[in-house]
Amino acid sequence: MRTTLDLDADILKAAKEISGRTKRTAGQVISELARKALVFSGVVPGGTSRVISGFEIMPATDRIVTPELVQKLMEESDRT
Repeated sequence: MRTTLDLDADILKAAKEISGRTKRTAGQVISELARKALVFSGVVPGGTSRVISGFEIMPATDRIVTPELVQKLMEESDRT
């Protein structure tokens, strides 16, 4: 999608440097970085999940998470 943004000169310069190294457009670089920042901040573009500090918040269930349950799940994960 084409749009016009006012970017600080240092941001545009950095995006162009990354785009040159990665063979992508500056727009693609800025979109990727903005998407990552939005997900990290808890806003998931096009989604309904909520993420805080990089962790997806899961809906509450009737299952209580105990240290024993965590240990059991870790052991199961190690077997796979």
